[in-house]
Amino acid sequence: MIKDKVALVTGGTRGIGKSIAQVFAANGAKVIFTYHSSIEAAQEIEQWGKNNQYEIYGIQADASKFSDAEKSISFTLEKFNRLDILVNNAGITRDNLLLRMSEEEFDSVISANLKSVFNYTKCAVKPMMSQRYGRIINISSVVGISGNPGQANYVSAKAGVIGFTKSVAKELASRNITVNAVAPGFIETDMTKKLNDKQKEAIISVIPLKKIGSPDVIAKAALFFASENADYITGQVLCVDGGMTM
Repeated sequence: MIKDKVALVTGGTRGIGKSIAQVFAANGAKVIFTYHSSIEAAQEIEQWGKNNQYEIYGIQADASKFSDAEKSISFTLEKFNRLDILVNNAGITRDNLLLRMSEEEFDSVISANLKSVFNYTKCAVKPMMSQRYGRIINISSVVGISGNPGQANYVSAKAGVIGFTKSVAKELASRNITVNAVAPGFIETDMTKKLNDKQKEAIISVIPLKKIGSPDVIAKAALFFASENADYITGQVLCVDGGMTM
């Protein structure tokens, strides 16, 4: 599906990002993933790649910084001489009710979750336009569609990712570059691991499929958008949420 394609995945050492990076590598892609501070986790993924004879390499970068995005794209081009697939996954949460939310909590989440998408997409567009080929996949969230109390910052960022996806998809379509978004529902990540049994039961009660999703279901959705099966799809948002938003 994506054999020998070159993919860059931001925030690739944990949860959804890690799953996407590994699924892409297992499907034949040459993968670069970024990480902010998890050096040991990055080394473990690289070793996993060596053990399985996959090409997967990490680069330390702060996705909210444009200069680090430039560094990541340059590293990818120097190593593989092209960039076919970009997955914008990096992000953080700083949850709080609006009345208690600090300016720093709002700004940091917007920078990590929304500005990072601008940074990497802008840097990736030039080589993709030269190739007349590119697949950009942005990881949003169902809360960017429905809203969520205590997450005004995160929801604003993820809703912004959806708007960004649709606008850039229109700009780049004539160059054979598709731009789509995946909107995960409740997925087993470090964030959901912190929930107690009562909280998990409350979440599952509003999911028609009655279960929390695993990171690989998001990776499979990203793989679909990156593959030739999605060649005629752009500007779309795929909710992978067990039916929550239907």
